[in-house]
Amino acid sequence: MFKSLLCGASLLALATAAHAQTVAQPETLGQKLYNDGVSISLNYTGEAAGNPSGGIRQGAQYAGQLFLGGDFDLGKIAGLNGTIVHVAVTQRHGRNLAADDIGNNTSVQEIYGTQNLHLAYFSVEQKLFNNRLDINIGRVEANIAFLTSPLYCQFQTNSACGNPTFIFKDSNFTYFPASSWGGDAKFLFTPDSYIHAGVYEVSPVDKTFLDHGFNWSGKGDTGVVVPAELGYTPPGGLYAIGGWYDTGAYSDPLNDATGAPALLSGNPYAQHHDRSGLFLRFNQQVTAQGLSVFGVFMTKLSGHVNENQYYELGAVQQGTYWNRPQDTVGFVVNDQEFSSDFVNNITAGRESVGGSGWGIPHREIMMELDYNAKIGNAFTVMPNIQYVINPDQSAEPFRKTNIPNAFVLGVKFTVNLAALGGFAAPQ
Repeated sequence: MFKSLLCGASLLALATAAHAQTVAQPETLGQKLYNDGVSISLNYTGEAAGNPSGGIRQGAQYAGQLFLGGDFDLGKIAGLNGTIVHVAVTQRHGRNLAADDIGNNTSVQEIYGTQNLHLAYFSVEQKLFNNRLDINIGRVEANIAFLTSPLYCQFQTNSACGNPTFIFKDSNFTYFPASSWGGDAKFLFTPDSYIHAGVYEVSPVDKTFLDHGFNWSGKGDTGVVVPAELGYTPPGGLYAIGGWYDTGAYSDPLNDATGAPALLSGNPYAQHHDRSGLFLRFNQQVTAQGLSVFGVFMTKLSGHVNENQYYELGAVQQGTYWNRPQDTVGFVVNDQEFSSDFVNNITAGRESVGGSGWGIPHREIMMELDYNAKIGNAFTVMPNIQYVINPDQSAEPFRKTNIPNAFVLGVKFTVNLAALGGFAAPQ
């Protein structure tokens, strides 16, 4: 009897202490904001890269981004269930190692691009039919909604992160943070199958360093780009087929309006409209220990393009064997196949200065191996090794010889300033 009473008293004391501890913990500002319908993001990302060998010359460059964003749930704020307003601005700065020192047009620092203060997005999202239909409209970018995966940005190379680079070489696919008018709609046939389509304004003005994302008039528009995808999402995976049609203006890879090589004539490259392409992609977690694999295939269907096809394979291990469950190890390799017009453009430039057109590469291969370490709840650091085979020479078309393969050492880090300040939304 005494033992039973003692045991009961002990359990009551433990429960009381646990309750007191729970009550004593104050609600964080981030939790309070979230409960009131507001989620704030504030973070800084920096990416450094240097090429100790290969490329046009040896160098090192740094690019960074400060991001401030907010999501406002109007269901909690104003009783408009399923309606969310998204807004974000970025400030980007720094230089691009690929263009400055390697000599190719695919960056090894994915954070580079639109180096100014920019309205990244301002949109209204509406969920309907028990969340089976999701519509998002406003000042947005296609690459946030399409051809994206959390696995792609486990890397620093822009050939994979934020999207497979082929789509930007062969279309006017809009990219973060250069927002323009557009929107998308995603409908779930079943919990694990969907159709997804969007329409985005093609506005070259929005992609310049002189614009800040407030060219809302449509001035300078040349058309629209329309991506679409059918997808299946089994547990731990995604399998999708899709494509795009682009009505916007774009430059011929080789000729001017007279049909002569523009690089030699000095005239502007001829302008065209209408081109299209197709993609297949997948990602799948293959082990209970957190190993996921992914792949992408893309091809042009119509138009005068810089690249014919693109292939990518990669793997990411979530959690390591050093008791680091939040860390990742990743490897990715992709192959960009140049079109004959792109190669002939380089050939024309090389032969004009006495070089030989023989032996110009018809493909560029980029790869990366990295380790992404999470430090506390606010810091990540990702050292990485990259290798660029056959840099495409677009930065120096009059070079007489091929650009040597480039070995790149990089490091990417992020600081979650919202978490440090205590106003981050709960995970």
